Amino acid sequence: MLVGIQLDNRQSQGTAPIDVADEMSLCLQEVAMQRCQASFARLFNYFAPRVRSYALKQMGNEAVAMELVQETLTNVWQKAHLFDAEKGSPSTWIFTIARNIRFDMLRKQQNRKEDICADDLWPVLCEQTAAPGELGLDQQVTLDQVGQLFEALPDKQRQVIEAIYVQGKSQQEVAESLGIPLGTVKSRTRLALQRLKEMLSEDD
Repeated sequence: MLVGIQLDNRQSQGTAPIDVADEMSLCLQEVAMQRCQASFARLFNYFAPRVRSYALKQMGNEAVAMELVQETLTNVWQKAHLFDAEKGSPSTWIFTIARNIRFDMLRKQQNRKEDICADDLWPVLCEQTAAPGELGLDQQVTLDQVGQLFEALPDKQRQVIEAIYVQGKSQQEVAESLGIPLGTVKSRTRLALQRLKEMLSEDD
């Protein structure tokens, strides 16, 4: 529904009417009570360009900015009944939603960077070190083949590696299941992978 509504760029230029806050408040009330699509379209046309401008300044990416616009206005449609004109203007309420969504997006991006899964970590162990035409470590080595090497790892490191590679858990899931900080899981993983690489090199 949101994608099909065209942005009225003219609404984002020039001086806003003096009664625009009252008009937007009325639109929010009509969306809340009647699910009025015409009123929502008015809200969308007025706020989408402004939220987009805010998002571009904060995120610096057009696609991300438009995602934030969609998420923000979807929330406006779904939560219009929560707006209280006595507590603030429509603009303040909607941009508070936009800021909260932006923070959520940033947290998710950060979590995706931190919560490295097994498929991301395995290449650290199986780096391509072979000469051209030869099989790389990732084609030569399987978990079964390095089983004895796993046994040589310290218990805490082996526990983390087995959880990630055998059980298929993410680092965050391992941290939660073991009741230890995520940073500790990362540290043990790095140490274990480095030790495995060293043992593989020694075997060669």
